Amino acid sequence: MPRMTAAAAAVEILKREGVTQAFGVPGAAINPFYRELKNVGGVGHTLARHVEGASHMAEGYTRAKAGNIGVCIGTSGPAGTDMITGLYSAIADSIPILCITGQAPVSKLHKEDFQAVDIATIAKPVTKAATTVLEAAQVPGVFQQAFHLMRSGRPGPVLIDLPIDVQLTEIEFDPETYEPLPVYKPRATRAQAEKALSFLLESERPLIVAGGGIINADASDLLVEFAELTGVPVISTLMGWGTIPDDHELAAGMVGVQTAHRYGNATFLESDFVLGVGNRWANRHTGYNLDAYTKGRKFVHVDIEPTQLGKIFAPDYGIASDAKAALELFLEIAKEWKAAGRLPDFTAWAASAQERKATLQRRTHFENIPMKPQRVYEEMNKAFGPETRYVTTIGLSQIAAAQFLHVYKPRHWINCGQAGPLGWTIPAAIGAATADPETPVVALSGDYDFQFMIEELAVAAQHKVPYVHVLVNNAYLGLIRQAQGGLGINFEVNLEFENINTPEIGVYGVDHVKVAEGLGVKAIRVEDPEKLGEALEQAKKLAVEHRVPVVVEAILERITNIAMSKTVDMSDVTEFEDLATEPGHAPTAIKALQV
Repeated sequence: MPRMTAAAAAVEILKREGVTQAFGVPGAAINPFYRELKNVGGVGHTLARHVEGASHMAEGYTRAKAGNIGVCIGTSGPAGTDMITGLYSAIADSIPILCITGQAPVSKLHKEDFQAVDIATIAKPVTKAATTVLEAAQVPGVFQQAFHLMRSGRPGPVLIDLPIDVQLTEIEFDPETYEPLPVYKPRATRAQAEKALSFLLESERPLIVAGGGIINADASDLLVEFAELTGVPVISTLMGWGTIPDDHELAAGMVGVQTAHRYGNATFLESDFVLGVGNRWANRHTGYNLDAYTKGRKFVHVDIEPTQLGKIFAPDYGIASDAKAALELFLEIAKEWKAAGRLPDFTAWAASAQERKATLQRRTHFENIPMKPQRVYEEMNKAFGPETRYVTTIGLSQIAAAQFLHVYKPRHWINCGQAGPLGWTIPAAIGAATADPETPVVALSGDYDFQFMIEELAVAAQHKVPYVHVLVNNAYLGLIRQAQGGLGINFEVNLEFENINTPEIGVYGVDHVKVAEGLGVKAIRVEDPEKLGEALEQAKKLAVEHRVPVVVEAILERITNIAMSKTVDMSDVTEFEDLATEPGHAPTAIKALQV
């Protein structure tokens, strides 16, 4: 039996579980593992500038490509606590990442050793499993179980904490005979699928709510085929955006209190039956007034996690199943019923959804200087085609992006849906671009999100990771300012100041162009909306030419409210701008329209 250090065995297992790339920051307590990364080979490594950044890079890496599991590595103590935000983000959105931390020697645990912290206990609430390995011989089994857990059931992150003496201890391990454990995913039965679809036969105005579980299961093609076969319109959740192309005749938009389309909410409120697949009824989708969301319609809920069924509200019928397995059965049954003439004709209902989509568009074409944010997304839609992968996290910029941008493919909208940590965008974009360098990546940040982890731009410069980063700058914490309006305050959300080094940018303060260029990337500032399209085209060319990120900073007007509900009720969304007046859109101008 071959002998090797436990750390070498861990690296061998990473390779056999399909890992080819890791992100991290070395340190004394994890250096033996880094030695084996170098000596064993086969797993690339990207040196982050912040360990939290490494965890978000791992997330972006996982989300960009089917089958990926991103790996983030750090030393003992603060490296692990820095990665907790990444673990929280991953578990909140059902994203598998593996976090590996160094630790003080086993004999020094609980003795207040330097940088010794019980990271496993700290991480337990935000992981599927968190383990400090106390016996070197257990390392192969712990790593094998970690990959099994990350892939089985509802996906999610795992943390493995390795004391330095455990890493260095030699064990007997034969990597040539190693095999990953079988992945477990619950599967719907034929009887359950027939029961679920029986609700469809009884409905007149059905909808499918497509969640992120469909993307995790790589079942988007099945979802589209099922929708086309039945003629049922599809509402995507924020995590499920891209399951059906935005321009598909059955794509009925998004629903909710923030990241929602006017036509999506209007169509949903007309529905009488909702089939939810791989979604969790998150409150940004349903709102807190569940009566408004559920009244007058029946629900079937399909989710891979049994405890999700009935968690937010009790569906009329629930199925614990992997989305792909359920959709395969739904398709099989629907084909049989269609051949037998049993499926209702929903053509008129689908047409009404498309009519709302054509007439309830929000206005985007403004010529104001400073720019209105809506114009930025209009220009982005012109500049970036259907192959574009967008990466963004939280704030008014993300909410407006979800309302105005177009997404055509699964995994082309990479968004931190539930946790929403500021600073997530830059490292997640680096991870996504590393995972799939052939797909153009466009990141989107407000100025505050951009400043949170701006140092990670140097990582992309160092490792030649090109992408375009659209930065919308209003020198405000825009979402919090808008939320504070309901409380009658505007307090500690203003970022304006006169930068003595760059007086030409006025009260916008931070010179993002200088900072970005100092970190080794290219940057362009735009103040005139008529010049924004040209700047975006230039950015695409510069990214390809120099193999670095290119930041396009759009200077916005200081205050623009974005459509959302003041009451957190999806039936009561306040619109702050006029309806669109472009060709094909309703000419009516209505302020503060309630859907």
